[in-house]
Amino acid sequence: MPTEFKFPDVGEGIAEGEIVKWLVDEGDEVVEDQNIVQVETDKAVVDLPSPKSGTILKINFKEGESVKVGQTICVIGDKNDKISKKISAQKSAQKKNERKTGSVVGELEEADGIFEMPHSEAVRGIQETAKVVAAPAVRKKAKELGIDLTEIKGSGAQGNVSMRDLISHAKKSEIEIEKEEIPQQKIQVKRKYDEYGYVERIPLKGIRKTIAQNMIKSLQNSAQLTAMEDIDVSKLWRIREREKKNLEKKNIKLTFLPFIIKAAIAALRENPILNSTIENEEIIIKKYFNIGIAVETEAGLMVVVVKRAEDKNIVQIAKEIVELAEKARTRKIDLMDLQGGTFTITNYGSVGGTYATPILNLDEAGILGLGKIFERAVLANGKLKNVKILPISLTFDHRILDGAEAARFIESLKKFLEDPDHLLLEMK
Repeated sequence: MPTEFKFPDVGEGIAEGEIVKWLVDEGDEVVEDQNIVQVETDKAVVDLPSPKSGTILKINFKEGESVKVGQTICVIGDKNDKISKKISAQKSAQKKNERKTGSVVGELEEADGIFEMPHSEAVRGIQETAKVVAAPAVRKKAKELGIDLTEIKGSGAQGNVSMRDLISHAKKSEIEIEKEEIPQQKIQVKRKYDEYGYVERIPLKGIRKTIAQNMIKSLQNSAQLTAMEDIDVSKLWRIREREKKNLEKKNIKLTFLPFIIKAAIAALRENPILNSTIENEEIIIKKYFNIGIAVETEAGLMVVVVKRAEDKNIVQIAKEIVELAEKARTRKIDLMDLQGGTFTITNYGSVGGTYATPILNLDEAGILGLGKIFERAVLANGKLKNVKILPISLTFDHRILDGAEAARFIESLKKFLEDPDHLLLEMK
């Protein structure tokens, strides 16, 4: 008996995905738990295994198409099985929902041919009318007025019959109609240019769409303020240069980030309010330290999480950061590695930035931004000397803590980074 393989809920908050690559074709034999398709969610690319052994009877979504949780991706059964009319109808309905449609508020992509519009209840079953390109509101009003849409020559793209066309036809036919009763609907065509020149359109989807949604949600649900400071990391610079050479022999890449993570944890211990969240009118201070690290990928910024970082030494953290970053960039990251953060660090200095106002990761009280280390001449004991300066920016949730508490955290961080000798104990 054929089995409908429906797109499962592969992670918290996942509502839809995009088919990246089919690993099988229709007619192929598969075994249970064999990976058959790669789907890109708003967090990562996941491999979906077959729920049973059998033959791929039907693939319902092509590569590049979107599929929602609960929709049937494919049908699996015995090679002699026939797909029932019910399943075929479901598949057709799914595909129709994914087609380009006229929208009373949105835009229509340029198309080579006429595409079908959703049938309103009033015109379902009338095939001739269904071939006319018109929005559901136009179809409904035409039915109410007893107008056959096939008699109207549309003035819109692809012969689209607009509400204006319908009103004009009604007047010519001496059908009484009050213009104010019909809202003016506007259907636009996506063009490759605007009034000033050519443009490029990039779909807002996947990780970029999730980033957009989360950033707006973060700003709307927290009171964010950013404090900035310069930290002399001359001693840390020398320590890192020395240890970097030692670890290169072991194939371990040592950046400043593991040192900063350990210093941040020490500062969070002294100022635990930064390692908290608000939930049900309570401030919940976390006694563990899961440090999120922002990683730039081709798909957008992803925050990987080093779990229980307080239990790991600098070398272990250095190795884990490299591994997690590589998985994120290749979209092989496990969803669990993107969840559970308590405090986040973002290193925009790696591309040359100095100061910024980072936006809080959802449900966190603080995010530390790292700028590019630069040299500065300072006067010490009547003499000029060059020092290495690390510019930092700390964004915090003003609902949870005040500026004085944020300043104390910065002073703690400064203390640990400017005198990092004790961090050497974390090298083993």
